[in-house]
Amino acid sequence: MSSEPKLFDRVRAVMRRRHYAYKTEKSYIHWMKRFIVFHNMKPPRDMGAAEVEAFLTHLAVDQKVAPSTQNQALSALIFLYREVYQQDTNWDLNAERATAPRYLPTVLTLEEVQCILSLLSGVYQLLAKVLYGSGLRLSEGINLRVKDLDFSQHQIVVRDAKGRESRVTMLPTSLVSLLTEHLQWVRRLHQQDLALGYGAVYLPYALSRKYPNAEREWIWQYVFPSFSRSLDPRTSVCRRYHLHESGMQKAVKQAVQTSGIQKRISCHTFRHSFATHLLQAGYDIRTVQELLGHKDVKTTMIYTHVLNRGGRGVRSPLDS
Repeated sequence: MSSEPKLFDRVRAVMRRRHYAYKTEKSYIHWMKRFIVFHNMKPPRDMGAAEVEAFLTHLAVDQKVAPSTQNQALSALIFLYREVYQQDTNWDLNAERATAPRYLPTVLTLEEVQCILSLLSGVYQLLAKVLYGSGLRLSEGINLRVKDLDFSQHQIVVRDAKGRESRVTMLPTSLVSLLTEHLQWVRRLHQQDLALGYGAVYLPYALSRKYPNAEREWIWQYVFPSFSRSLDPRTSVCRRYHLHESGMQKAVKQAVQTSGIQKRISCHTFRHSFATHLLQAGYDIRTVQELLGHKDVKTTMIYTHVLNRGGRGVRSPLDS
């Protein structure tokens, strides 16, 4: 379709003006393309609520996607029609909704956490300790900047987290010396980049224009920088970005396989374990909610179900 490049250029332009993450940009464009292909390359401007409803039903019934995936597709299409085409999107959709069984997160015991951490090494071990010790999502951990670590107050400021909100969580005392030593290596790496004419880091929003020299300042550098420089996909500027999620995910997967622990474990399992272990230690659920950055305490409540043993903690008569 000849109009596609112009359409997606418009989408990218609007998303970048609204400061959407690059990951979100790619995801939204992906769903817009699938929507167009599903309707036999019909121009989106010539479609509307009926076509969106049909596509969402297709995802739920034929593709059997998860509810979160269907919601993401809907968000992408609402963005297209409301923000790009400037159309009313108060649609009365009757699409088949995707359903999923009730989900209980996988949680590790303290011994299992220590086992997996011991099988990781280097920067991946340190990052895993931050995820577990502070309850961060992987994306939050790799996006940390030097200025986000407050060693004097023993806290981490998590900026532009899920929902584009910020929060404060704990910085474990046991990580202070490890992170201090790690940052010495990061600083040497940054100084080497500066000496070679690089050293500029990506800055969010319009900060690079407002503060032209900030992108080379130490406080804005990533705590977990990539091992190599690469071209920014948006500007083609050569920069050192943060660690890629896939590297950490592969390292954790290998450690889990080596450990022999028979659970479905990912980087996010450290966050689940953080929350559960705090509740087990007697901390108030509202405190845990704040540390995790959950908007609704109902989201945090899922960990109270994990705390209950089989049969909601009832003792089996066979064990009497």
